[in-house]
Amino acid sequence: MKAEILWRRSWLGFLCALMPLSGLAAAPAAPVIDTSKVAAADRASPLAEDWQRGAFIEIFVRGYKDSNGDGIGDLRGLTQSLDYLRDLGIRGIWLMPVTRSQDHDHGYAVSDYRDIEPAYGSLSDFDDLLREAHARGIGVIFDYVVNHSSAANPIFADASASTGSRYRNWYVWREQAPAGWKIMGKDPWVSTPTGAYLAQFSQSMPDFNLLDAQVLAYHQDNLRFWLNRGVDGFRFDAVTHLVEHGPDAWYDQPEDYALMNELRTVVDGYAHRYAVCEATRNAVAYAAPTACGAAFALDSGHLIVDAARGKRRAIKAIANYFTTAPAGMAMMVSNHDLFAGERLWDQVGGDLAQYRLAAATYLLQPGTPFIYYGEEIGMSAGPGLQGDPKLRTPMSWTADPLHAGFSTAKPYRVVAANVAQQNVASQSAGPNSLLSHYKSLLALRNTYPSIARGSYQSPTVAGRAMSYRRQLGGETALVVINYGRKPAQVRVPGLAADAGFRQVFPKAAGTPLAVAADGSAQVAVEAQSVQVYIHTSL
Repeated sequence: MKAEILWRRSWLGFLCALMPLSGLAAAPAAPVIDTSKVAAADRASPLAEDWQRGAFIEIFVRGYKDSNGDGIGDLRGLTQSLDYLRDLGIRGIWLMPVTRSQDHDHGYAVSDYRDIEPAYGSLSDFDDLLREAHARGIGVIFDYVVNHSSAANPIFADASASTGSRYRNWYVWREQAPAGWKIMGKDPWVSTPTGAYLAQFSQSMPDFNLLDAQVLAYHQDNLRFWLNRGVDGFRFDAVTHLVEHGPDAWYDQPEDYALMNELRTVVDGYAHRYAVCEATRNAVAYAAPTACGAAFALDSGHLIVDAARGKRRAIKAIANYFTTAPAGMAMMVSNHDLFAGERLWDQVGGDLAQYRLAAATYLLQPGTPFIYYGEEIGMSAGPGLQGDPKLRTPMSWTADPLHAGFSTAKPYRVVAANVAQQNVASQSAGPNSLLSHYKSLLALRNTYPSIARGSYQSPTVAGRAMSYRRQLGGETALVVINYGRKPAQVRVPGLAADAGFRQVFPKAAGTPLAVAADGSAQVAVEAQSVQVYIHTSL
């Protein structure tokens, strides 16, 4: 379908009313509908085949690094920060939405699926980021919003203008708003002069009709547009919200899985790419190869933090998690959404011992770990802010109480409350800092394949201590974590009697772990600490 130029002057007032955040004021004078077909044109990936089993960092581009002094983070600022991420040990970057948006902030109200948010830069800047990230062995995925577009998207403007629009069926419409619906505590139907449309998240984010084959094909073409440029994959947003059958059947429907299978298949058609889904229910089912292939273990983040606090039930649950969950689960302790948890610093009340334990718990287990930007330095939320915005503040590069080393201008939002102590500059100075802790843990994952990709074996919990083994080929990693506030003697069974396990964390030790004739070992672990041993068979 060829591109069209569209502008409905009679609907300007209506759309402005829908867009209190910014809407049409910053949009081009003549929005373009581009639903053109995109053929696959795979570029050879420069990344290792298993790059996605390394650690990712989630980055809000708006809040990471400002390169041009306007108080807003941008792609060039992120590109300038790639050496920091490489040295940290990052193997993948998840970008929150970077496409043009109506909200000009969080980005989930997409007004153009094939262009970059102007405040962040250009397509050329994005290409530069990909090239420079790949040169450092880092992959880049970004948020793709399937469920809804922005009300400022010209496709929706056309669909809204007339019941006879060729795009009318691309969204969910009724002649009148039906009664009896309630989603997230509110009526999701928005009435207009031409009918009512469904908008689960906000009236400025109308839901696509994903049962229309043309809509699915449009999303598949958008994915190919970015994959052809060299992007390494996507994080798919809100996949449990894709299809609605009624007021009691609008969440986690059977078609949601089938739709994600269709979209993931496009990604799988390119070499060494990665797809992961945000599924707020049945995440393990969405991680199946017949759906997303990978999904966030949103239920595990709170368990990890509770385990770090020494709660026995949580320790047991975390030890057993990967006895049933697939290795395709994506692990984290917080992200940009408040429902996933406050920033880790605030969850543990600044308790550094608990903070280190939480980090070690999910960075050493199976799955793909996702670090939220600033977590590695102990960033807290922004003071005086409510809701999600307090989690999406400027990165703390320095102790500057106004700019945080993020920008030379006043930042778009207040900086973290603990910027004076928890910042990159101060954390880089000492070997015992949080930043050094994260670097050491990521170095283990990047050095030992058993930790990044190995099987999960023999999880054991005794009191508040946990042990397990990771194995790949002839390499075995033994991990012992003591969440208790007292030293512990942990008995580890099932080892080969002649196995020579050498300590590699927190420091290399010359004396190997003694294994008894019955294949057990006694490991002395200090309070609230982690020990990792490696055995390599000849």
